[in-house]
Amino acid sequence: MSTAVNYASCAALWLGLAVKAPDLIRHRHDPYLRTICAVLGLAGLCFFLGAPPTVGAVNRLGGVPNLAAPLTYASITAYSAASQVLIVHWRGGPAVRRVVRRWLLAYTGVVVGIAAAFALGEAPAERRTDFDLHYATTPYVAEMILLYLAGHLTAAAVTAGSALRWARQVRGPLRTGLTVLGAGGLCSAGYSVAKLVAVAARWTGRDWSALVTGVAPAAAGLGALLTVTGVLIPLLGPRLTQWRRARRAYVRLAPLERALEEVLTRRALRLPPPRFASPATRLMWRQTSIHNALGHLATHLDGALYDRTRRAALHETGDPDRAEALAWATVVAQAADRDASEPAPAWDGTALPVPGPDALVRVADVLAGPLPRAAVRAHEAAAPTGTA
Repeated sequence: MSTAVNYASCAALWLGLAVKAPDLIRHRHDPYLRTICAVLGLAGLCFFLGAPPTVGAVNRLGGVPNLAAPLTYASITAYSAASQVLIVHWRGGPAVRRVVRRWLLAYTGVVVGIAAAFALGEAPAERRTDFDLHYATTPYVAEMILLYLAGHLTAAAVTAGSALRWARQVRGPLRTGLTVLGAGGLCSAGYSVAKLVAVAARWTGRDWSALVTGVAPAAAGLGALLTVTGVLIPLLGPRLTQWRRARRAYVRLAPLERALEEVLTRRALRLPPPRFASPATRLMWRQTSIHNALGHLATHLDGALYDRTRRAALHETGDPDRAEALAWATVVAQAADRDASEPAPAWDGTALPVPGPDALVRVADVLAGPLPRAAVRAHEAAAPTGTA
């Protein structure tokens, strides 16, 4: 169970790092991006080094029993420092560099203390899953364990408190991300608390190993998932919002494309639809197809019918945008019918200006429903009258 949790958590965190890597390459001097990538990369490294198979491989390759322990603890400490730096960058302010420097110096001291304590202590028997409990009473090694747990608990508590407190002051994706990040910090704190309680129990002669082998890994895994989610939500939220809007516009434009389907097919005015494309790309493809058809129909678009329909709709609704959309829907439907049955008239040098993206969506909305009375009256007014 511990191995699966460790490697799954590592994969989730490094997947988040892969998502941000292109931005880091383009903006490599951005300290904020560097810190985000450091948080994701170091958190994944913690889980990777803490997996029992990795522990065994590191000990074997290093030739030192339990060498993986100080390396894992050092990576956890580095992750803790990166978390604090991330919070400092999120807060901003004139003292960012000074506060960042203080956190880095403090956690550098913790790393040095971990290395010194391991060098001074003795841990000859390899322990892949319960190192903390097995050596909880060993001189110097016990101090090393307490040092890294205290550093991690401090970082997790500060991260959770700062994120949740700031979440109350903002809105949108940032608030959601901070709330999730705060929850991840609480779960990460649960990892340290579970281990500290188990170590304290060992000092009193009790065996609460389930806290180390069961509760702590589960809390760490959930904390990792929430952490990577919380970090990515503010970054991906705006992009997801754009994709959702593009998808909605793409769907709403379908009636207008259907009204122009025969023109697009007969005149070969449309490229093949893109496959496996983003919503924004698909929307651009549909908008381009519609513009191609409207450009072809320019000589068939009846400006007089447009004006009559717009005036009638404006009189009925009092909504200029609605009136314009209705007028365009009317002349487009008529122009498509004329293109199928009549030769294109000579261009007289004038043409109706093609609507913008938002206006095209409103035209499509009109075409999706029954033609309103204003358009019917405009058609009737345009029809020739016979004589008795």
